[in-house]
Amino acid sequence: MFAPLHKRAGQPSGTAALRRNLLHPACGLTVLLGLVVSGLQPYSRLGWLAEAAPVLLVGAALVLTYRRYPLSTLTYVLLSLFALVVLTGAAYSFQRVPLGFWLEDVFDLSRNPYDRVGHFLQGVVPAMVVRELLLRRGWVTQRFVAGVLSACVALALSAGYEILQWRLTVFFDRSPQDFLGWQGDVWDSQADMLCALAGAVLALLALSALQDRQMARLRWPVRR
Repeated sequence: MFAPLHKRAGQPSGTAALRRNLLHPACGLTVLLGLVVSGLQPYSRLGWLAEAAPVLLVGAALVLTYRRYPLSTLTYVLLSLFALVVLTGAAYSFQRVPLGFWLEDVFDLSRNPYDRVGHFLQGVVPAMVVRELLLRRGWVTQRFVAGVLSACVALALSAGYEILQWRLTVFFDRSPQDFLGWQGDVWDSQADMLCALAGAVLALLALSALQDRQMARLRWPVRR
């Protein structure tokens, strides 16, 4: 009369659940290792603290809420990827990351573009996190509206980050070139925000369907 628990609609199979459960702590341990390694000999201890502190705070919040309200695997993977990109930039300083110099040579660019990668993900990750929260909590029921709001939040967070960087630079009396990573580009802040917006929009277009499928398999599926 009743199907087994793992066979009921909206519930993952035992194998799928096991893979998901193993991947989640793997993501956390990878980020923790990245945090430790990046902090061993960073280019600037102050810069490392400024970049690593949000990673530590968000990671702690995810651990504390994991049992009560786990997120989709896609969201955890994106958060982990973003954290590793940020920690790498914190260790070298974003304008000195070796991968960025390689990209500069390959694409014949005028500057190290690694920080652009970070700002692109700064749009991708908040947009997907906000979208999941809006839909699962039932705060928004229409997916299009959830997408628009998520992109707006991602852009607002990017703008807020640029303002925070500016004020920290002034407060600690640091060189804008070193702390903000302008690399001679007077429009760096505006380009960073554009990268975040592009990342948010592209992620919403490419990943929303996958996120919907994963949310439907969670204990708390999307509210209709």
